[in-house]
Amino acid sequence: MPLNDYLQKILRGQPVNYEAFLKKLPEQIRRRHRELFATEKVQTNRWLVTVLDETAFSELQNVAEAPASRVDAAKKGNSHRHGTEVSFVLVYRQGLASSRPDVVVIGDDSVDIGFHQARSVLVIENERNFYQYPQMLGFASEVLGKPLELADCDVVLGGGNRINRAAILDWLKGYEEVFCAFDYDAGGLQMFSTIAASLADKAWFVQPADWQPWLSQFCKIPDSTERFTKALSLAEALGFLSLAETFRATGKFMEQEMILDE
Repeated sequence: MPLNDYLQKILRGQPVNYEAFLKKLPEQIRRRHRELFATEKVQTNRWLVTVLDETAFSELQNVAEAPASRVDAAKKGNSHRHGTEVSFVLVYRQGLASSRPDVVVIGDDSVDIGFHQARSVLVIENERNFYQYPQMLGFASEVLGKPLELADCDVVLGGGNRINRAAILDWLKGYEEVFCAFDYDAGGLQMFSTIAASLADKAWFVQPADWQPWLSQFCKIPDSTERFTKALSLAEALGFLSLAETFRATGKFMEQEMILDE
C-alpha cells in the first residue's frame, strides 16, 4: 500500500498495519515515530494511530503526494490526488449590501481580496450555520466570554477539511485571532488540531466551559469505535478535558447545527 493511502486512513480514523506503515516512512521520520504518533492496538496487526505532531504530519503528506500538479494527477487517472492551485473562500464581513457573502480567491502565492480584513475571524464548518452567522457570533461571544461582532470579526465558511489547505492557513495568519466553530467530533477536532499546529496561540476552539447544559444535544452516534476513540484522544491531547468527559458520559458527538436549535 502506498504511503499516502496509510496517511488517508489515519486521517479518517481507520486502523492500519502500523509496522507496515513504519516501513514506508522516510528514515528520519521513522526514527522519530514515537514523538509523532500514538498508537492503540484494536485487532491483530491493526493499530489506531493518533497524530501528535500536526506540522510533521503535514510535511509527511507533502512527501507522499506523488503528482506534481492537478493536470499531472489527471493524466495519472485521478485529479483529486492533487490539490487545486486556487481556493475560493466565502466571507461575511461588515458592509455587505445583502445576505450574499463576499469571496476571497487564494492562490499558492497570491490573494485576491476586495476588503480589509477585520481583526478577528470566526471559521464555521457548516453551511447552514455559516448562513446564520449572527446567531453563531452570539454563541461564540457567550462561550468565549468576549463580544464578537461583524464590525471587528469576519465570518468564514470552513467547508470541511478545505480550510486546512496550506494557502488558506497562510491567509488566516493575517488575523490576530482565529475562532473555530466546528462539529464536536473526531473530524472537527482533527481540523482544529491542524489549524492550531499552523496558527499556534492565534487559534481558539469555540466551546462552552461547562458542557452540562448541552448534554442532550449530543445526539450523533459515532460511525465506529475507532472514530469515538480518536475524538476522545484528540480532545485530551488538546486539553479539552471537559469535552472528553462529555464524550465519555454520552458516548455520542454533537453536530454544530444543534447550536441553532437552542
